[in-house]
Amino acid sequence: MATDPYAVLGVSRGASEKDVKSAYRKLAKELHPDRNKDNPKASERFSEVTRAYDLLSDKDKRAQFDRGEIDVDGNPTMGFGGGFGGGGGAGHRGFGGGGGGFGAEGIDLGDILGGMFGGRAGGAGGAGGGFGGGRGRAAPRGANVQYRLGVPLPDAATLASQRITLSDGKTIDLKLPAGLEEGTQMRLSGKGDHGPGGAGDAIVTIRIEPHPFFKRDGDNIRLDLPITLDEAVNGAKVKVPTVEGAVMLTVAPGSSSGRTLRLKGRGFTRKDGSRGDQLVTIEIALPEGDEDLARRLEGWRDSRPLRAKLGV
Repeated sequence: MATDPYAVLGVSRGASEKDVKSAYRKLAKELHPDRNKDNPKASERFSEVTRAYDLLSDKDKRAQFDRGEIDVDGNPTMGFGGGFGGGGGAGHRGFGGGGGGFGAEGIDLGDILGGMFGGRAGGAGGAGGGFGGGRGRAAPRGANVQYRLGVPLPDAATLASQRITLSDGKTIDLKLPAGLEEGTQMRLSGKGDHGPGGAGDAIVTIRIEPHPFFKRDGDNIRLDLPITLDEAVNGAKVKVPTVEGAVMLTVAPGSSSGRTLRLKGRGFTRKDGSRGDQLVTIEIALPEGDEDLARRLEGWRDSRPLRAKLGV
């Protein structure tokens, strides 16, 4: 087993911090225990790679190693301070086995891995032979698992529970949060992949599915409602669909196309638990080819100057 941290990571002694980090990323991804559950040698190699990175990512320790003052485990070499046992050195963390955790100078290896393996590991327990008494690395958690969930618009507005099947085959009922938006992410703790240090999380990204006649407008919902000419002229009570079922709406006599009526509390649920409204826009639908209607209107003209305000 190689003991030179440069050789372990496959970089030259003059490698930049960026090159060291890049080499570690590549090897950690390849050797991570979650991807090599039946390969103990890969796990050992992962620990070795992590030890090497811990050393080379710390500028001071790297310089000490390059000068021959400490070995790969961070122990003083003979002739430099006489060496230390496994007892309490001053503030130095051991380079114990296992993956994940915090790197040198407080660098979070979970961040370095870019979330590839889900979560971060802290914890106690340094390695023997180092300066003892510092932080070691806990076993890594399993990877987070990403899901995309399409939610019907009426369910999104009313926060109806959604059933989702996880990667392990288990089905759960997901409670939607108030203030739901397109792209809202929900974190289900411990519902990701299993790992030596526990399960990762499930990250559910919400997509609100388009609806054939409901349209979202902020916290409100818009609906175009066709009515007949006689309903517009004489007024009527008409049935209107909402996200919670049909309700009766009063159309006043003489209503024109484009008039908007408001149904209170029939929109999306806000973060404070209140609801937006449903805005119903009337559209008068004239019959096509209705000879009876044409006969009734024969000789009648509406003389109002409706287009005067347009300057024509």
